[in-house]
Order: sequence, then structure tokens, then C-alpha cells
Amino acid sequence: MVNIMTKKKTVLFLCTHNSARSQMAEGLLNTIYGNIYDAYSAGIQPTHVSPYAVEVMKEYGIDLSSHHSKSVEVFEDTSFDHVVTVCDHAKEVCPVFPGKKVSHKGFPDPSDADGSLEEIIVAFKTIRDEIKSWIEKEFKPK
Repeated sequence: MVNIMTKKKTVLFLCTHNSARSQMAEGLLNTIYGNIYDAYSAGIQPTHVSPYAVEVMKEYGIDLSSHHSKSVEVFEDTSFDHVVTVCDHAKEVCPVFPGKKVSHKGFPDPSDADGSLEEIIVAFKTIRDEIKSWIEKEFKPK
């Protein structure tokens, strides 16, 4: 169980491995709207944070190098204001969370990209930018 004491709204981003999409979403929300939200991330089957995700987030001044993949079980007794699944697999197997809002916004897995290093980095940047654009709209203060 994680003890979250905050007056900010809390958001949990979930994906399968907590290696790229959910990690990027956590970093982006905390950076863009960190005065309003406290974002966290977890995975259904956590593995490790992708070095490509770490690399592309540096371009936005976001350091994920100290992040680690966390199991959704870490947060099982935590109440969030908003839980967001960012991949279809997580949506299908997401445990029930006590929260005010549960939603889904699927993004393709950049870890599925193959090709040259440059092509893989482009795939990660593309998903990063899609997540950033969505966060700027979805979580914009009203």
C-alpha cells in the first residue's frame, strides 16, 4: 500500500509492463500540471523502464532514469481520483480500483517498434508526443 497525502488530484496510469507509455504519462502529467495533479504509474505485469522512454523524455527535461516498473498491486489499497489505462491489454485485465473516475486512452506500444535505432527512437517520440498532446487537453484545468 502506498500512502498518498495530498490535496492535489491523484492519477494512476496503467499499462501492461509499466515500461514506456504509463511511465511517460506519469512524467508528463507531473511536469505539465504538477501543481494540480500527482501522477503515478504501474503495470499489470511490470518489467523494467525502457531506456528508449528514458532517452526521449530527456528532450522535455523529464528524468525517468530513477523510475522503476511497479506492480499495480502496490496501489491496491490506494484510492485515486482518476485511473487511466493507456493500453488495451491493461484495460481488459485492469483490477477494480476505488476511484472517482476510470477511463481508457489506448496508445500503441512503442516497444513493438523494430528497425534501426533511429526508427525505434522515432516510434518512442511519436507516442510520447501523442501522450503529451492528450494530457494537455484531457487534464487541462477547467
